[in-house]
Parts: sequence; structure tokens; C-alpha cells
Amino acid sequence: MTQADFLKSDFPAPTEMPDLDFSGPGRFYNRELSWLGFNWRVLEEAENTRVPLLERLRFLSISATNLDEFYTVRVAGLRELAREGNTTPAQDGLTPAEQLVLINEDARTLLQEQQRMFNVLRGEMEAVDIHILDRHALSEEDRAFLADVFLNRVFPVLSPLAIDPAHPFPFIPNTGYTLALQLERTKSKRPLLTLLPIPHQIDRFVFLPSEPGTTRALPLEELLLLHLDSLFPGYREKGHCAFRVLRDSDLEVEDEAEDLVREFEVALKRRRRGEVVRMKITKDAPSALRGLIMRELEVTDDEVVDIDGMIGLADLSELVVDERHDLLWPGFTPRVPERVQDFDGDMFAAIQQKDMLLHHPYETFSMVVRFLQQAARDPDVVAIKQTLYRTSKKSPIVEALCEAAEDGKSVTALVELKARFDEAANIRQSRRLERAGAHVVYGFTDWKTHAKISTVVRREGDRLVTYTHYGTGNYHPITAKIYTDVSLFTCDADLGRDATKVFNYLSGYVKPGKLENLAISPLNLKSSLIESIESEIAHAEAGKPAEIWAKMNSLIEPEVIDALYRASQSGVKISLVIRGICGLRPGVKGLSDNIRVKSIVGRFLEHSRIVCFGNGGGLPSKKARVYISSADWMGRNLNRRVETLVEIKNNTVKAQIVSQVMAANLADVAQSWVMASDGTFHREPVPEGEFAFNCHRFFMENPSLSGRGSAGASDVPKLTHTED
Repeated sequence: MTQADFLKSDFPAPTEMPDLDFSGPGRFYNRELSWLGFNWRVLEEAENTRVPLLERLRFLSISATNLDEFYTVRVAGLRELAREGNTTPAQDGLTPAEQLVLINEDARTLLQEQQRMFNVLRGEMEAVDIHILDRHALSEEDRAFLADVFLNRVFPVLSPLAIDPAHPFPFIPNTGYTLALQLERTKSKRPLLTLLPIPHQIDRFVFLPSEPGTTRALPLEELLLLHLDSLFPGYREKGHCAFRVLRDSDLEVEDEAEDLVREFEVALKRRRRGEVVRMKITKDAPSALRGLIMRELEVTDDEVVDIDGMIGLADLSELVVDERHDLLWPGFTPRVPERVQDFDGDMFAAIQQKDMLLHHPYETFSMVVRFLQQAARDPDVVAIKQTLYRTSKKSPIVEALCEAAEDGKSVTALVELKARFDEAANIRQSRRLERAGAHVVYGFTDWKTHAKISTVVRREGDRLVTYTHYGTGNYHPITAKIYTDVSLFTCDADLGRDATKVFNYLSGYVKPGKLENLAISPLNLKSSLIESIESEIAHAEAGKPAEIWAKMNSLIEPEVIDALYRASQSGVKISLVIRGICGLRPGVKGLSDNIRVKSIVGRFLEHSRIVCFGNGGGLPSKKARVYISSADWMGRNLNRRVETLVEIKNNTVKAQIVSQVMAANLADVAQSWVMASDGTFHREPVPEGEFAFNCHRFFMENPSLSGRGSAGASDVPKLTHTED
């Protein structure tokens, strides 16, 4: 399927797959290979000449970071299962050992392509006076400058580690990058083997003084090799290599831990000492060094990757410098909604007028922060409740909650300790909230709380009014600048009561009774989705228009996929925008003829979760039932997490989601890839100079429908999925 097919009313001809058993595991595509496919798409943006040069370098860095995390979590888990002899197949029929073989093959090719792309970008950067130097290409002035840098900014934190019978091989932490050196005394020629860990507290690149418009950077390891005589006086180098290790970073926590916070603090320390799952080492490393390192780290040949180039490509993000704005995306300032401006920044007054949906980062996330800051300082506010899954280190959200608690307001914060790689930050925030007087709860020991909810209870006259925020993304001002998410602000009483019931469930394990406009996992979110899919099947069988549009990060839950297959076979038209993992095979004749899947990878990271059901009127339609959610359609989200699915009842907000957000995503060509039935994604190239609709650009240039104020909404562009 080409991009143009998404702009037509008819779905393309399905693919014949006569050997596929529609009731067998082959109807699913492997989760891990699908994730690798997503990271291939990220990497290929580094080759996209329509993207500014330093942004292409950033995509290369992101692909390297993604792959590291994939190994420390997903591959580490599969490796452990395989070592235990577990042969239980995944839903696609592959055992852990079989998956590891395929992952290893694909990932090694991906690593090679990353290095090739680095060489391509390095050449293009040199053409615009951005140079990555080595120690042999330095002038005397450079050496004098670097001598001062080494002595005053690097030397104090270095710790050379000799390896001999009195000094056993040291522990190398996760993501630890290390130089291994073969040295000998200049007089006696006595050998010395030593390791020189490269401190992560210091930037990977040292920037050298340069002419205006020129950037020159030296990797830190080159600086260290340049000054070996200062580190090891009386020795000369005989050989060296560099290596970097990735360790198992998944956390194991006792379900019945008496003090969950203390248990997580201990588990975080264990993470540093997880088993090595992958080691990258300099190609052509001296055999003695290579053998010693592999032996001491207990890694096998299939866990080692020889790198002919730069180890640690994730650090290339340091070279994406603001000074070269000509090589970056054009500047963009998120909008403040007109309605909020009409009320002089008063969030409560703006929400009172009617529901408001903000589309981040196009509308500024600072409105969410303002909502809580205003609540903290408003004498009429009596209570605030807030979920916190991921936050920034100096979180203005936490600041506002602390201010409210110190002012005597009732503040309840649900802090999720199991937010992967943010556990330590969340522990620190929870301690701080407790000191301020907030009630801090941690939810369930066996389920993560991933829902994004905030409620503010305000005294207005003789009644209490609940203002509620439901989001699809985290309460994190930094990531909100690059993640696309939606935020619903409402003072609808039904949605306020629903939110309060969810908080009571989290803090007191009080299972909610009837929820009015909300479904939550693990109680009824999945069943609600499947019921809605079944309703579309009934409409199709009754001869009515039947259609589903959905947008998410990942789709792998087998019961939901099977429900979508049944809907396709009944004639329901299904259009899915899935950024990352997709275990559904679209466009298979007899199985998924009416399902099409695309992925958008571009300037912003697609993160919002939305689903629209035609409800007998097709899409777009005023009859549609429209939902936003915190949940991807994965087993963990639908069965083992607390998540929300919020029905949108306000007509303006519904129109915004259907005719703006979803329609523009479906119409996108510039940043879109289309999934084939074999699990691969393809992008049809757009010739230079030709127009290709870009949904990110559309959202940057056009305000959201529900945020319009006195200027009115009549001039806000809306799309249908057939517009170009």
C-alpha cells in the first residue's frame, strides 16, 4: 500500500497469503521484530534529506538510545527465559530462543547501518564546518587548550584501574564506556594492563575554540589517549581498545514488600549490577585485551559486537548545538489557547465556559502547569488529587502540589514507583511531597498506575465544583515539548465523579461502582473496547456505515487484534495510526482486507491515544463515539495497569479530534510509513520540490478547534481523511 491509498475512499486490494492459518499464531507479527522495525524507521529519518542536518544527527542518536534500552529490558528478559530452558512461544509462535536469533541478526545489521549513517552524516557535517576530530588532527594551539581542559576538568574525576593479581577486574556499570590499555614501562618494558573508565559525568565531546560559523569537537576518549603520559608517567602505549556494556535493567520487586519505597531503593542499586546482555568493542582490538574483557565479563561471542567506528552513538546528541540554527528545525513557539487569553489566564473561567482539549506540543503544556499553580494559590480550592507517572527533576507540577499542601489544602499524590528508568526520580519526589504535608500513595504493588488524571475541587457559592484534567501523556514539561498528546480540561460533573472514584480505587482499593463516562483497566477498559468493536460489526451487518479510526503507540493485545480481524471480515473499515509496535497483519485477504496501518515518524514523537467509532454513521460523523486514553492496546496496559478510556461528549472537542487530529494524521504523507501484511513498513519517496502533506506542520500552523476564543472557530481548518 502506498501513502496515496490513505487518501482514497477505497482500501487497496488485499494480499493473498494462502499458507497463513487464520486461527494459528501466524496471524500475529512478532512484537520484538516489530519494535526493531520501528527503530529502523527512526534511523532512516537520519537519511531523509528533507530533515535538517543536525536533526538527522539527532535521529541517529535516538535510534542508538532506543536500541540500548531495548537490549537492557526486552532482550535481557528473553535471554533469561532462554537460559532457563523456557520454550513457551510468544503469541506469534516463536520461542524465546528463536526470537533471540532473529533479533540478533536484525540488530547487528541495524548497528552496521547506524555506523554507515554516522559516516555519511560526518561527511555532510564537515561540508558545513562541523568537524569531529581525532588527536592526530590537532594544532599546537588546540593541544595547549586541551591540556588545560584535561588538567582542570577531566583529570580530577579519572580513576585508572590496574589489572593484576592484586587488582582484580573491576565492576563496569550499565552503559559503562571504558578504555582498555596495554602499557609497558619505558625502561624495564614491564607490562601493565589497565582500564580507564570514561566518566559519564563529563560530556562525551570537548568543543575547541573555532572561527565563527565553525564547530570543532574532540571525543573524550581521544583527549584521554592524548594525555596517557600524564596518567601513566614512565609508561608507553602498546595497544588499546574501547568497550561499552549493557546490563539487564529490568527490576524485580517483592510483591509483598512491607515498604515499597525502600524495596525500590534497593532494587535500583541491583540494576547497576545486572548481567551483561551485550558488549560493544572496538573492531580489531588486541586479542589479549579482547579475551581478558570477555572472560571477566562472562560474555559469549554472540553477545559481543565489533564496532568499526564510534561506540556510543547516543552521545551524538551533544553535537546538536543551538548555535547552528540553520541546521535545525525552524523555531516554533507553542500557542496559548485564545480562550485562556480571553479570560486573562484564568484556567477555571476558561474551563467553566466549556470543555477544552489542548493538543501538545502545539498548545503549550504550561496550561496544565498553570491549572495546578492556580489551584495551589486559589483560596477557594479545597482539594487537589494528582497522578504522577513521569515527572521532570525540578517539576513545576510537584512544586505546585507542595505549595498547595503547605497552604493547608488537601493534596493527594499517586506516585508510580515502577515508571521504568524514572523510579529514582519518583522516589525523591514522593519524599518531598510528604515533607510538604501531601498524602502520598503508591497504588497497587502488582499493577502500575499509568492513568493521567488531575482533579481540583473548588468551592463556588454553596457547592463544590470538580475541575478535571485527563491526559494521554505524562505530567512532564520537558517531554511535553516533543511528544504529541492531548489534554482534556472539563468541569463536567460526571467526569469529575468518575475521576474521584478512580482516585479512591488507587488510594483505598475501593473498587468503583458505575462509571459514567469512563472505563478503566484492568477492570473494564479492554471489554469496553471489544464491545465497541462488536457494535461496529453489528452496524456493518445491518447495512449501516461502519468504521473505526484509532491512534496509539503499540498494538499487540491478541483479543483486541482478533476482534479487529472479525470486524474487518464483517466489512468494518479500520484505519490505524500506530507509531511503534504492531502485532496485527493488515491487508490479508480473508483476514484483514479492511484494515490499513500506518506509522508516523517525524519532528515530534506521536504519543496520543485516540479511538473513534462510527456508531452507525461512518467517519467523520456527528454520531461518532470518540475516546481519548492513557493506554496502548497491549497486554500490560489492558490487563496489568490502571489506565483510563475517556469518552468525549462535547461536540466541539469531538469535532476537533475527528476532523482535525485524526483526519490530519490519516492524510499525512511526508512523515508516514505504511505497513504491509508481512510486518514491514514502506514509505513512497516524495520527489524534491513536490508538496507532501505534513500533519505536524498543519498542527503548528492551525489552532485547535476547542481552544478558540472570541475570534471564533469558524476559520479553523478541518480535514477529512480524503483531503490532500
